[in-house]
Formats: sequence, C-alpha cells, structure tokens
Amino acid sequence: MGKDKKILIVTNYFPPEKGAASNRMFSLVKGLSENHYSVSVVCPLPNYPLGKIADEYRGKLFQKKKESFGTIYRLWLWPSNSENKFIRMLSMLSFSLSLTLFFILKPIPKKVIIQYSPVFVGFTAVFWARLFSKKIILNVSDLWPLAGLEMGLLKKGFYYSILTKMERFCYQRANLILGQSKEILAHIEKLGVEKRLFLYRNFPDFKPPNISETKKVEGDIKLVYAGLLGVAQGLFKVCSTITFPENSSLHIFGAGPEANKIKALKKKNVFYHGEINREILHQKINDYQVGFVPLANRIYGSVPSKIFELSRLGLPILYFAGGEGEDIVKSKKIGWVIPVNNMEHFQSFIDSLSFEKLRDFQKKEVQRNAISSFNFKEQFLKLLLEIERN
Repeated sequence: MGKDKKILIVTNYFPPEKGAASNRMFSLVKGLSENHYSVSVVCPLPNYPLGKIADEYRGKLFQKKKESFGTIYRLWLWPSNSENKFIRMLSMLSFSLSLTLFFILKPIPKKVIIQYSPVFVGFTAVFWARLFSKKIILNVSDLWPLAGLEMGLLKKGFYYSILTKMERFCYQRANLILGQSKEILAHIEKLGVEKRLFLYRNFPDFKPPNISETKKVEGDIKLVYAGLLGVAQGLFKVCSTITFPENSSLHIFGAGPEANKIKALKKKNVFYHGEINREILHQKINDYQVGFVPLANRIYGSVPSKIFELSRLGLPILYFAGGEGEDIVKSKKIGWVIPVNNMEHFQSFIDSLSFEKLRDFQKKEVQRNAISSFNFKEQFLKLLLEIERN
C-alpha cells in the first residue's frame, strides 16, 4: 500500500546525530512511515553534541534529501554547545530564523509534530503552524524552563518568565500533547491547560540481542555508560568522587561538555572510550554486566531513556537519577536504585558489588521484563489512533 498521508516533524535533533532525542525522533518517523505516512522532517544541519557542523555538511545553508520515509530538510544554524546562556540562545534563535523562512516558503502538511524543547525552536514552530491553521501535535520530552532551573542553568527573573510564557503558549496552541513521563503530563494539567494528553514513553525500537547466561563471567564487574556527557548527567562528579575497587570498573562512551574533563581525570578503573556508534555498542553489550543511568540532580519530568534501551539489551540498571524513573526500575524489576546525588550510598553499593549480587537480576530476566513492559509497537499503535482522531 502506498503512503497516502502527509505529516511534518520539526525537531532540533535527528540522525546522524547521536543520543536519546535523535533516536526518539527517528523511531517516530520510522513508525509513521511503516503506517502509510509520507513524512517530512525539518531539522538543523547536524551539529550535536559537539557544537559544530559535521564535516560533510559544512558550508551548506540548506539540504534537501529524499529518504524511504519521505524527505529531510536540513536548515542552517549557528552551532554552539557553549555553557554561556546568551551564546546558546543565539544558536537556538539562528535555527528559529531558518525555521521561520521554511514555514513561509514551503508548503506545510495539515498535521505537524513539533519536538519541544528547546523552547525557542518549539515556540517558533508552534507559532507558524498555528498561524497557518495546522493541527499541532506537541512532543514534550522535558520541562523547560523548569528543568534548567532545577539544574542551576537558569534563575528566576525576566528571562525565565519569558521562557515560561513561551512554554504555556506552546501547550495552549497544541491540539494533542505527548509527554514522555507522567510528571510532564501532571505539570501541564497543573498549569490549567485543557488539551488532549497522551503518555508517550521513549521506548526503543530495535531487535533485542540473544543473551547468553552461560558465558563465563570472571574478572572485574564492568559498568557501562553510553550517552551525552553533560552537566545534567554528572559523570565527572561520579568519576572524581567514587573509588572503584579492584573487582569493578566504569566504562564511558559519549561526547559532550564534560568529555575532556573525564578524559583528563586518569582515575583508576574509570575508562573513557570516546564516542561509539549505537549499533556497535549493541554488539559489544555482552562485555558489560551493569548499565549505569545517572543524573546530577533529580529533574522533575525527566525519565532517562537509557532505562528502556539498556534493559532491552539485557543489562540490569544501576539507577542514580531520582524521580519517576526510580518507580519504573523498581516496579519492572530491572535493576537497583540509589538515591540521586547520594555519593556515600553509591560508594557503599560499589564496594559491595559482586557476581553474587548480580544474580539478583539475571540478564535474560531483565531483558524479558523490558520486552514485555516497554513495547514500542503497542504504544505506537495507540499513538496513531490519537493522531488520526483529528
């Protein structure tokens, strides 16, 4: 059957960029395409998380490329991963400008899915989609600016109040709001926004590998972290504070603002391996015994997607991030929970970590629990019904 429905997705992150946000949007695109939608994606030229345009896209102002699912439009922006709020704002505004020109100059389908945040990008897309009377589906993955406040990146004041007004504007103009956590949906309801709400977790969509419990386990217990190395994740603090005994080690893959500090730390039994392709990581996952999921502080609304991906790969989760994710890890029996930012508790856990303790969460059992609980296709079919209600 040919594709007979058109939809536009606006996102700040998309492959070949790595990370949870990029994977989430690609899974959404793939799911829509497999259900007879012709999808157009508008996103920036690849620049995340390094804050510079990828080599093969450098010097371009615009790229249009046909794919099996539809078309990708990559737009110019001034890239930056600076910790300076003003510089980061200018970077987001540059993409907002390109996005404005896109909405004015290109025909837009009747339905538009908009990834929120960043706030400026979400606000720009919602403004123009609303002006052109499009049906807006807002995909809310975190609660900016509240998350910025909780991470210490923002302070209450004029700038913060502007961001909260933009946030409410986006919620109030949407026809359907997707939230990746129950806390996000509760926050939106608390603001008095009366819109259709749908819990849309960031479940991964890949074939789970075969797990071998008979593989001989010896040597040290290897914990693995793979993802963004930013302030919110707090990996540098963990690496510099925690002492890993002879029988355990932490292996880190990824890029981001803290990467160079972690690389330069030279801490015993802490190994930084740089970036790695997601598919290669999946192939190597049997080399590790525990998936590490940290946040520097509890962030309201945040549920790290690594919970779903690592458990599907068969790794029991060591969860150190607080919030709603704690309940998921506990209730689905996929790992251990340590109170967020409690370094003493974390050190005690690492000191007591043993192969005997690993028997509490066998890999096959963890994977089985994850597959049954975090079903992308089942959730996506429910989402389709919501999208097609308009």
